[in-house]
Order: sequence, then structure tokens, then C-alpha cells
Amino acid sequence: MQEGMINRRYLRVKGLQAIYAFESDNADMTVGEKNMITSINKIYDLYLYVLELTNEVAEKARRNIEQNKEKRLATDEDLNPNLKFINNHIVQLLDNNVLFRAEVEKKKINWSLESDNIKKLWRQIRESDEYIEYMEKPGQSFEEDQEFMIKIFKRYIASFEVIHDFFEDKSIYWTDDLALVILNVIKTFKNMTPEMGEHSNFLLPLFKDRDDDLKFVKELFKRTIVNKESLSDRIGQNTTNWELERIAKLDVVLMRMALCELLYFPSIPVKVTFNEYIELAKDYSTPKSKVFINGVLDKLVAKLKKSGEISKTGRGLIE
Repeated sequence: MQEGMINRRYLRVKGLQAIYAFESDNADMTVGEKNMITSINKIYDLYLYVLELTNEVAEKARRNIEQNKEKRLATDEDLNPNLKFINNHIVQLLDNNVLFRAEVEKKKINWSLESDNIKKLWRQIRESDEYIEYMEKPGQSFEEDQEFMIKIFKRYIASFEVIHDFFEDKSIYWTDDLALVILNVIKTFKNMTPEMGEHSNFLLPLFKDRDDDLKFVKELFKRTIVNKESLSDRIGQNTTNWELERIAKLDVVLMRMALCELLYFPSIPVKVTFNEYIELAKDYSTPKSKVFINGVLDKLVAKLKKSGEISKTGRGLIE
């Protein structure tokens, strides 16, 4: 089975965001779950947008060549342009692939309103040392084209500030998801091969196992909310000299989610749950929070093991 763009850790991030938003807005749980799934599914739309942006830059290059040919006093360079960039193998795959074009059309991915900004991006690339060196180098191989497109994508397309603003305006979910999508676009380019053609599928799936992943994140969302009181009581008993009201709300949600996994997800090893939420604390909270959450979870795991309340299926899952 092909690896998906998002893994369990990222699903936990989406669960954290959804639970935090639900409790901040006092929303309906059904609405909260629906918004969470929407935010997850929209990652694929963002992925298509970024891939199509790369194609739009190449389209600007094509149009530029055609416009130069129509100049009244066209130079020899205008009439006999260097076509290496628009003939780049990666560009050709993006432009001609039937499956990719169908997905772009189905999802209504469109950059037409950003034409001026794409023109600025193209100009920036065209004037770069990397582009000039690539265009001056004789010959054209798939490997060289691939390496060049990855380099240009990392240094210019992925970091173009105006495009980041566009994504932020397009969807409230995409600011946090862009880094993930950029990594997966680079992975897509790296996975492309010379044998691929117009009917090849180079697109990465969003999930490795859609049904299993969605079941996991929905259950985590619901159980953490439904069992809020009992989970909070257990945490409160293990936060010496700290009342829950004095602990950062994000940290409390993280600990409740972790405890929920320990108690209600029998197939997830204790060590995995423990490590995952310490990493989430490190990424989304403060350095002090990470140490604090580590200490609380350590106490909780020890007590739950002693009382026999942790029930895991399979060998080694409790350790």
C-alpha cells in the first residue's frame, strides 16, 4: 500500500486543533467533527494547488516566449528561444498528465486571479543564478531536469511570500498545512521517473488507509470530549500543587488526548502514545510545557499499569 501524505502524528495534530476549537467555541460536537474532517480533506486540495502553481510558472514561461516572437523588432533570441525550461521533463509531466489535469479540474484549482503574482515569481526564477546556469548547460536529461525543478521549487516557489498570503486567505486550515504539503510536493517530484507518461499516476494519496485513519481521528476527537470530566479528574490528581485552571488549556487538551489513547485505544502501544504527545508538546507548546506534560504522563502511565487499567492487545504494547 502506498504511503499517504498524512500519518497518525498529523492526525493527532488535527484532533488537537479540533478539540481546542470545539472547547473554545462551545460548538456542537457533530459540527466540530465535520470541520475537522474538512480540514483534513482540504490538505489534498492544497497539494494540488501547489503542484499546479509549479505548472503555472512554466505556463508563464511559454507565454513569454510566444509574446517575444510577436515583437515588432524581434531579436534572433526572441525568434529562436531556448526551450529547455518549458521542455523540462517534470514540467511536461505536470502539463500533460491526464490524471493530474482531471483532479485539478474536479477540484476547481485555479490561479487565474493571481496572474500578476505568478508573473513576479516567474521573473524572480528567470533572473536567478540557478535558472541561468541550467539554461546555459547543453543537453537535457531527466535527472538534471528533476534536480533543477526540486531546487527551484524549494528556493523560490515554496518560499514566495505572496503565495503564502494567498493560501491564508483561501482557507483558514492551510497556514498550518503548507509545510506538510511542500514536503510532499518535493517527494512527488523525487518519485517521478523517465518511464512516466500522460496516464501514469504520480499523485500521492492523502491517506495510507483512509477508513482506518478517519476512524482513528474521529474516535480520538469524540472520546476526548465525551470523557472530558473523568480524564480531567485523573490528570488533576497527578498535577501536584497545580489546579487544572492554572495549566495552559493546550497542555490540558494534550494530556487528555494522551490519556484517552492510553485507556481507550487497545492497539496503540503505550510507548507510542507517550512519545507522540511529548513530541506534540514540543512542537505546539512551550519548552516548560514539554517537561511538565512528560512528568504528568509518566505518573499516569505508572499508576495505570499498576492498577491494570491499561488494556492493550498484542505483545509488548504495554511497555
